[in-house]
Amino acid sequence: MVAVQITLLLTIGYAAITIDRWQKNFPLPVFLVLVGIGLSFIPYFSNMSVSKDVIYDVFLPGLLFVSAYQYSAKALSTHKGVIGTLSTIGLILTAMALGGFVYAFGGLFISITFVGALLFASILTPTDPVSVVSILRQSTDDPAISQIVDGESMINDGTSVVLFGVFLGMFTNGTSFHLLSFFGDFLYVSIGGAGLGLLIGWLFSKALHLAPQKENQVLLSIVIAYGVFHLAEFFGFSGVLATVSAGVMLSAELERTANEKEYRTALNGFWEVIEPALLSLLFLLIGITSAKYLLFDHWILAVIIFLVSVFIRFLVISGTMQVFDGLKQRISFSDAFLLSWSGIRGTMSVFLLLSLEAEANGDADLIVSLGFAVVLLSLVFQSIGIYPLSRRLTQR
Repeated sequence: MVAVQITLLLTIGYAAITIDRWQKNFPLPVFLVLVGIGLSFIPYFSNMSVSKDVIYDVFLPGLLFVSAYQYSAKALSTHKGVIGTLSTIGLILTAMALGGFVYAFGGLFISITFVGALLFASILTPTDPVSVVSILRQSTDDPAISQIVDGESMINDGTSVVLFGVFLGMFTNGTSFHLLSFFGDFLYVSIGGAGLGLLIGWLFSKALHLAPQKENQVLLSIVIAYGVFHLAEFFGFSGVLATVSAGVMLSAELERTANEKEYRTALNGFWEVIEPALLSLLFLLIGITSAKYLLFDHWILAVIIFLVSVFIRFLVISGTMQVFDGLKQRISFSDAFLLSWSGIRGTMSVFLLLSLEAEANGDADLIVSLGFAVVLLSLVFQSIGIYPLSRRLTQR
C-alpha cells in the first residue's frame, strides 16, 4: 500500500513539475504543499506522514549535496563575503532579534521562556530557495540576487541546525542562556562539519579520476552526499555543513579539470532526475504532515511573527549591504527587500519543528503548531509574491 501511495504522490509531483516548466512564475512548493494538505483529508493518504529521521537521513543529504555541487564555485568566491556574513553572523542576529520579539510580544499571548523563544526563532532562520532562485533568474537582470539567495540558503541550513541544537539542549535541560558556552558549542559543531566536508570533498574529487566509468562516478557522488553527512554526525559535527562543504569542494575541483563537462554530464544524468523526485515527494509529505498542526487558536500571532521576521531579515540584510563596498554600489534597498522576501522557510524548518516535537515530549506543542503556521504563511505568500515583486523592484 505504501508503495502505491508513493507512486501516486510521485505522479502528482510529475504533473506539478510539468506545469512549472510551462509557467515561469509558478510557485511549485506552494502547489505541492497545498495539495498535500488537501490529500490529508482523504482517508487513503491521511495515514501518511514524514518523520524527522526520514527528512534528515533520506531527503536532506541528497538535496543539500546537489544544491552545493551545482552551485558555481566562481559565484561563491565572488559573493563569499556577503554569503558568509548572512549565513553566520546575520543568521545569529536574526535569531536573537526575532527571539527577543517573540519573548516580549508573543509572551502577551502564550507562555514562553526566553530560551524557548530563541529556539523558536532558530527554527525560522533557515531559508529554502526551491523554485525561488529560478524565478529570480528570469525576472531580474542582476545575477547577484539569485546567487546570493542560493548561496546563503545552502550554508545557513547548516548554521541553523547548529544554532537549533544548542538552544534545544538548553530548552530540554532547563538551562539558561550562556554566551560563551553557546559560541563554544556553535564553533565546534560548525567548524568541525565544514572542515570534514572540505577534506572528504577534495579526496573524492581526486577519486573521480580513478573511476572512468560513469556508473562509478555516480556511486562516488552518492557516497559523498550520504557518507560525509553521517560521518560528521558520528563525530558530533554538523552533517548538513559537511555535505554542503563537500559538494562545494567537489564543484570547485571539477571547475579546475579539463574533463569537467564529462564529469558533470555523468553526475547530472543521475541527480537531475533524483532531485525533482525528492523535492516533489517531500513537499507533498510536508503538506500531509502539517495539516494536523494547523488547527490552533493563534493564527493572528503567527501572521504578526511572519511579518516581523521578514522585517528583521530586511534590517539585517540592509546592514550587511553597507559593510561590503562592492555590493553597496550595486544592490539598493529595494534589492535588499527582494533578498529579504526571498528568504522563504521550507524543508529545514519543518525538520527542526518535527525534531522539537520529538525531543520536547509534549512540552512544546504550541510552539510547533505556531511554527508550522509561520512556515505555511512564508511558503504561500512569499512564493506567490516573489515574481511580481522582483519584476516591480528591478525595473529601474
